[in-house]
Amino acid sequence: MNSDSLGTGRRPAHPTWLLSVLTVLTMVTGLVDAISYLGLGHVFTANMTGNVVIIAFALVGATGFSVSASLLSLAAFAVGAVAAGRLELALRRRPRHHWLRTCLGVEALLLGAATAVAFTASSGIRYSVIALTAVAMGMRNGTVRKLGVPDMTTTVLTLTVTGLAFDSPLAGGTNLRAPRRIVTVVVLLLGAMLGGWLVLQHDLGWPLLISALSVAGTAAVVRPSMGDGG
Repeated sequence: MNSDSLGTGRRPAHPTWLLSVLTVLTMVTGLVDAISYLGLGHVFTANMTGNVVIIAFALVGATGFSVSASLLSLAAFAVGAVAAGRLELALRRRPRHHWLRTCLGVEALLLGAATAVAFTASSGIRYSVIALTAVAMGMRNGTVRKLGVPDMTTTVLTLTVTGLAFDSPLAGGTNLRAPRRIVTVVVLLLGAMLGGWLVLQHDLGWPLLISALSVAGTAAVVRPSMGDGG
């Protein structure tokens, strides 16, 4: 599905419910980044650019960074992205909203499994939670990439911030998507703040639980309006 397949003609290219879903998922990314970086030992499970940089730091002798944890996250993330591609292929003949709902459901289950590990295991949870959340985020990125909604990648803000500056009146543009871009930045910030506070003041279980429930909630609002007539 290309970036125009959610609408044609004069209709909005992307329905409001889809933008709302992606906004919630962006908030969940902030939670997951806080969980992984603050609670799992300076590793990212949603931001793979960060992991590559962390590996570089560790290789030159910087303390507090783990090559093995970052490599595990990269590998698990790749597994999740492959799984998203295979799932899209398997469900290609079905209405598109079934595919999106299924992908979000799988992400919620993975985050739910990470939540169960965090709440029930007394020790040795680091690598299990890294693997589960990285697979979930890999699936998420594969799914959102297929959706192709501009400025709503849900996990990285580099292009969003670039768009805000490049399309701004200062640069000679009109920045018609500025509200969407600003909301994306603010929502990720708020998710990271909430996740950071929960990790520092409580433990990993609560932000993981909020993440799982939030994604499950997004699956529940998916509608058959994705250009498939389903």
